[in-house]
Amino acid sequence: MIILFDGQCSLCNSGINFVIARDQKKRFKFSMLHSNPSKKLLQEFGESYNKADSIILIDNQKAYLKSAAILRIVKHLGRLYPLLYLFIIIPPAIRNFVYDVIAKNRYKWFGKNDACGVNTPDEDRFF
Repeated sequence: MIILFDGQCSLCNSGINFVIARDQKKRFKFSMLHSNPSKKLLQEFGESYNKADSIILIDNQKAYLKSAAILRIVKHLGRLYPLLYLFIIIPPAIRNFVYDVIAKNRYKWFGKNDACGVNTPDEDRFF
């Protein structure tokens, strides 16, 4: 499974660090959304994905956006986090409305990085 994320977003980077720390089976790989490898990968999924400005999860040759991506990610984490997947019963329009409000304000509320963070050698294997 590959998670594509906004590398400049402080909230997104914190979320990726959260996933790395809780991905007990080391299922996830990560790539910044606007990197060349991500762009090449997204070409398979069409124009709407190339213009996406949200988190994207690619799992079994299928791409998930926004709240669907986040819920599918937590479903594979350790401890009790998979219980959050129960929010999938909320209609996507409502889930994505909340997601979009946060995404629209993410730089203002959480900050924006000028450069990507530096990974430890152990973390490099995930990117």
